[in-house]
Amino acid sequence: MNFHTRSHPSGPGTSRGLLTALLLALSASALPASVSAQYFGRNKVQYETFDFKILKTPHYDIHFYPEEGEAVEDAARMAERWYERFARIFQHEFERPKPIILYADHPDFQQTNTLSGNLSEGLGGVTESLKNRVIMPLTGSYADTDHVLGHELVHAFQYNLAEAWAGAGIRGLSLLPLWVIEGIAEYFSVGQEDALTAMWLRDGIRRGALPTLGQLSSGEIFPYRFGHAFWAFMGGMFGDDRVADIFRRALRIGWEPALAQVVGMGSDSLSARWREAVEAEYLPLMAGRQAPGESGALLLAPSTGAGRQNVAPAVSPAGRYVAFLSERDLFGIDMFLADARTGEILKKLVSANSDSHFDALRFIDSAGDWSPDGTQFVFAVFADGDNELAIVDVESGDVTQKIPLEGIGAITSPAWSPDGQFIAFSGLTGGVSDIYTWDVFTGALRQHTDDKHADLQPTWSPDGSTIAFVSDRGAITNFERLQYSESQIAFLDVASGRVSTLSVFGEVKHINPQYSPDGRSLYFVSDQDGFSDIYQYVFESQDVRRITRLQTGVSGISAISPTMSVARDAGTILFTVFDATEFHVYSLQAGEADAGGRRDHRILFTPGGPSPSARGAGTAEPDRQLLRRSAHGPGPDRNLPRRECARIRFLARSRLPGATLPRRGHRPIRGLRLRRGFGVFQ
Repeated sequence: MNFHTRSHPSGPGTSRGLLTALLLALSASALPASVSAQYFGRNKVQYETFDFKILKTPHYDIHFYPEEGEAVEDAARMAERWYERFARIFQHEFERPKPIILYADHPDFQQTNTLSGNLSEGLGGVTESLKNRVIMPLTGSYADTDHVLGHELVHAFQYNLAEAWAGAGIRGLSLLPLWVIEGIAEYFSVGQEDALTAMWLRDGIRRGALPTLGQLSSGEIFPYRFGHAFWAFMGGMFGDDRVADIFRRALRIGWEPALAQVVGMGSDSLSARWREAVEAEYLPLMAGRQAPGESGALLLAPSTGAGRQNVAPAVSPAGRYVAFLSERDLFGIDMFLADARTGEILKKLVSANSDSHFDALRFIDSAGDWSPDGTQFVFAVFADGDNELAIVDVESGDVTQKIPLEGIGAITSPAWSPDGQFIAFSGLTGGVSDIYTWDVFTGALRQHTDDKHADLQPTWSPDGSTIAFVSDRGAITNFERLQYSESQIAFLDVASGRVSTLSVFGEVKHINPQYSPDGRSLYFVSDQDGFSDIYQYVFESQDVRRITRLQTGVSGISAISPTMSVARDAGTILFTVFDATEFHVYSLQAGEADAGGRRDHRILFTPGGPSPSARGAGTAEPDRQLLRRSAHGPGPDRNLPRRECARIRFLARSRLPGATLPRRGHRPIRGLRLRRGFGVFQ
């Protein structure tokens, strides 16, 4: 293990080998490695020269360049807020300011000369131990930037603590299991609530494959999610101060002796108690839910001839074909074309390894889209130091257009308009994401939103008048206070530029909006009850129907990765399901989705919603009412009766064991309000 560089994945992780970042990051058998081990033998090309300035804060020297704009000042405030929290929890102060190097977007970050080797899309940030500096890009979402920055700054504290013990501390750090280091960083930057980690736990426990601490320490198990879950359990059982104390002592005396000294238990005993807690928490919640294989017709999985990691499915308008990204050929992330009815792989549509038009396909946070006639496919690529749009002729496999967009550094989720004239996408400039459209016929570029909000995953209404997208435009968002709402569904009226929001389940995840062919309803993915599932919202009646009810979840690589596609003419739904640490693609025909949908409740539009006629008094089931009463903030409302507080907490999305276990001796985490994206230490 190389302890000189600690990295944070923007997806699940990074690892060594010949496979690409996705396969390696998600493989349960891959070994962790330093950044320099990735893409061994390939030369890094620098396309741009950055005019770095330094913004000095009390505890950091922040290196940035003018293109990053105001987002840098906000990142500086995030860093100082994290410092105050971590200095308290670790009981440690920096002896001098630490450097943070910020890039405006991921393509710029990939050109950094501060790190050797080529950096993949899967790498979200890096902390170097010897220089004790953080290097990372702004992500386009304040919540995500805040999380990655917090994760990396935990590493900065970990390294600084090790340095305080001179050689012994550095040697002690190098001997700690990776999951201990990364799990603590993820726990202190995310908190106890995280639906993605909860999904990994459910997947492990349903298969009898939840790892022991010994298995985690072997290096053969993916460390981030399980490490996060274990430290959430420990924080709930013993308090955050004990978590930090275990780390400090482990630097001097080792992992096992530190456990014995601080909590009086060994790793075997803690493994057993952790397993008992996870089983007690999750097995009752999973009862009556669909196993992954029961969620629809299986299309893409190793058993059908696809790869283990099949992501970003995009179904053609007629529902005949699906384009998707996979490591099927083991040499990189490539785009494949398959029959959307049988799952038969028809051909490799695009490969960055053999195509000179671009360097890599964007795969973690982006999917592509079909032209209305189903003959062309648009997607985002890494090329010449930026992201670009690329259009491929589906029949020939030829890239017919490669579209650089001046001033836009990162591009995700292109979506073709119903009339074929425009391509909408989320573009990142100055560390902030907005909705843009590009005119296919004239080449004109138009920016539709322009603010600090994260604007992602655009999709067109069937009549082309509206773009639905994902945004943090919720009631909690306050950029002055650095508070961010969970992702909500927003609507852009293309002609007027007016933006409105749809609040279905309150402060929980709403992503991946997709219109039904008739435009009367909207499909989306939400984790409102802790499980990431597909829902359908009917505009006229305001009914919400649950389409899937999975034990694991409908999910992509990250919590907000695109994971679902609806055929604009046929109504076929294709979606990615997490199963045995793999991503498999399933399908539901339009009739099957309608028949399987279960009415959940009615809900109100937020003020300024997309349909004035849709506003009015609605009804909700008791549990949903309680959930909405807690939507103003994380965790239980202190003013509610105790019984209702327990029910609100029980309904929370993530179900990490330390947060909700009704066990003797359990104490909730001390000094931490639970909010996904960042933890707020009091």
